[in-house]
Amino acid sequence: MLWTFLTLILGLALAAHGGTTEATSDPCAGIAGQSFVVPGDALACLKSFPFNETLRQNVLTVISRVFDFYTFEDYYLNSPPPFQESTTNIRADIARINSTSYATDYDFNRAVYDFTNQLNDGHTRWLTDCYGTFENLLPAPIVTLQENGAEGVYIIPDLAQLIPLVGTEFTDYYASIGFNWERLAGARVLQIEGQDPYAYVDYIADTASGNYLDHGVRVNSVFSSYRIADTSFSQRFGDLAGTSFPDQESLTFNLILANSTLPETVTVPFLAIYAGNNFTDSASYWGNNCAANNATNGVDLLASSGLKEREERTRRLARAVIVDKSQTSAVGLPDPYLPTAPPVNGSTGVIKSFVLPDNKTGVMFVGSFEGDYVQFQTDTQAAVAAFQAANVTRLLVDLTNNGGGYVCLGEFLHSYLAGSNFGYTGFQSSSRANPLAVKIVQADIAKGITANISYYAPDNCKSRAFLNDTEMPEGYDYNDPSVSLFINGQQDADSQRFHDLCTPYNVDLPENPPFDLRYAPFLHPVNGNCASTCSMFSTSMFERHGTKIAVFGGKPGEIMEYKGMAGNQVLEWSDIDTEIKTAGLKNDPLAPPDLLVSGDFRHNWRTAWSYFDESRPIAYVSEPAPCKLCSARAELDGSLITIALDRYPYTKDTYMNPQNLWTFA
Repeated sequence: MLWTFLTLILGLALAAHGGTTEATSDPCAGIAGQSFVVPGDALACLKSFPFNETLRQNVLTVISRVFDFYTFEDYYLNSPPPFQESTTNIRADIARINSTSYATDYDFNRAVYDFTNQLNDGHTRWLTDCYGTFENLLPAPIVTLQENGAEGVYIIPDLAQLIPLVGTEFTDYYASIGFNWERLAGARVLQIEGQDPYAYVDYIADTASGNYLDHGVRVNSVFSSYRIADTSFSQRFGDLAGTSFPDQESLTFNLILANSTLPETVTVPFLAIYAGNNFTDSASYWGNNCAANNATNGVDLLASSGLKEREERTRRLARAVIVDKSQTSAVGLPDPYLPTAPPVNGSTGVIKSFVLPDNKTGVMFVGSFEGDYVQFQTDTQAAVAAFQAANVTRLLVDLTNNGGGYVCLGEFLHSYLAGSNFGYTGFQSSSRANPLAVKIVQADIAKGITANISYYAPDNCKSRAFLNDTEMPEGYDYNDPSVSLFINGQQDADSQRFHDLCTPYNVDLPENPPFDLRYAPFLHPVNGNCASTCSMFSTSMFERHGTKIAVFGGKPGEIMEYKGMAGNQVLEWSDIDTEIKTAGLKNDPLAPPDLLVSGDFRHNWRTAWSYFDESRPIAYVSEPAPCKLCSARAELDGSLITIALDRYPYTKDTYMNPQNLWTFA
C-alpha cells in the first residue's frame, strides 16, 4: 500500500516534468553520476519535485506528535538568558508552516529544516534524506586569529594543504573556470558580502549553524577547526564554507592578500559535493533518496517481522549526540599539522593520546564518545597506564568538536579519572510523562517488555536507576506518580527522577584518581563545540572537581559558553516509533503515523538536571568563560577551591595545530 502511494506521488512529480526523464528536461538526469555539481544544477534537481499536500500533512503530523516527547518544548516559549535567541512558539511554528504555500517539496522540507535547526538544539531536528544529499563547499574557509595583538578574520593559512584533500575533481573544476583559490591563503578578510566579517559570521551563526543554544559557540562553528572524524584527524570546513544546501552560488570577500597591502574584491564560487545514493534520473533519485524504505520507520519487536532486529538487540545503549552533516564529506587534517609526538597505547579509536615533549604532560584528545563502546574503555585504560609509566604529572583532555555519543562512556571517563570511590558521576535525569509515554510504560509492564528491546522498560539498566543507584525493577512504573513542572507559565508532567546506572564497565576502574584533580594541573582545551555527552562530561568535571577549562576562539569581546548543547538522551524517529509499535500503541490517536518519505525527526528525549541547581536542566545553566585569567571560587565537599575559566584567541600557530595548542595550554 505504501509503495503504491509513493509511486502515485512520483508519477505526479514526473508529470510536472512533462512526463519524461530525458536529460534535456530532467534536471536530475543532467547531473547523474557526478560527485561535484554546480550549485544551481543541484538545486534545480532538488526543486524539480512539486509540493504535495499529502506529504506535508504526513511529515507535520509526525513532527507534531514527536514533539510531545520533547523535553525542552516549554523552555522555548521564553528561553532564559543568555539563550534568548532561541525563543519561539513551537506549535505556532508548525501551524505557520502548515498554512504557508510552497512551490516545491524542497521548499516545504527546507522550511521544516530551518524551523527545527533554529531551535539550536542539535538533538532535535528534521533531517530529510531527499534534500540532504548535497553539501556546498567553498575553497576559502575562514578562521579568527590574533595577529600582532589584534583579532581578525582570515582565509585559512593552510588552504593550499587542505583543498587538494577534497579531491582532484574539486580542484579541477576551479582550474577549468580559471579561478585561483591558492592565492587566497592567509588573506585578511575586511568584508563578507559587504558586511563586517564578524557581522556576517553572526548572520551565519544565527541562521544556519544550529546545534548549540549559545550564540558564541555557534560563532566558533562558523570557522574552520580541527577534529576527529570517525577515528582520524580531520579539518572541518566550518559553517560558512561548508553549507548544508546547494542554494548559494558564490560568496564575495573584500580582503588583503597575505603578500599584499592593497584590498581587493574576490567572488569565490561554491561547488556542491554529492553524498546521496546513486541515481540516473528524477525517478531513481526519488526512489533511492526520497521514498520511505525498510529502515525509515520503527518495527514491532514482538511481532514476527521484528524478530531479526529483536535478536540483534542485546542491550539498549543511551546516546546523546548531535548531527554534523560535514562528517559525511570529511577530509583529513593536512600532514604538517598532525601531532609529531608519538601516540601512546590506546590511540587507534576516537581517543588520541600523547605525551608532549616536556615529558610531564599527557594529552587525551577525546574526539567523540561514539565508536566502539568497549574499545573506548580499553583505550582509556591503556592511555592512563602509559601516562603513569611515563611519570606524567599534568593532563590535558581536549574536547574540541566532540559531538557526544554514548551517555555511559561520558560517565565512564569521569569515573575513571575520578576513581570508583568518588561515587555517581552523572546527573539526575527524567523523561517527559506525556499521555502516550505513560501508556507506553504501562504497556511495557503489562507485556513484560524488558531493557533488551526498550528504552522505556523500567529495568533498562543502561537508562534508569533510583537515585540511590539501585536498578529499577521490571514492574516499576516511574511515571506513577508523575512530577508536575511549571515552565514559562505552562504545566507539564515529568517522570520521576532517576540516575543512569552504567556499571559494570568492561574494564576495572581505579579506586582513586590516577591524577590529582584538585591540585595537579588538569585542563580541558575546548572550542565550545562540545555537545550532548561531551557537555555532560565537561560540566560534571567542572562542577564537581573544579577542573580548569581553557576556551579558544570565538568573537572578540563576546562571552562564550565552554559547553555546547547538553541533552541527556536522543531518540531517532525509528527509535520512538519502535517503542510505540512494540507497546502495541500504533493505532492510538496520539501516536504519529509512519513516515511516507525517507527522513528522521530526532528529539531530545531525556533531561539532565544541573548538579548545582536541580530545578534547571544543565542545557539552560549558563557557564561562560568570561575572560582570560578570570577566576571564581566554588565550594566542594566543604572546602574552597579555585576554578579558572580562561578564554584565548587562536593564532597561526595554534588554530589548526593540535600539538601547538596543547603545548601553549
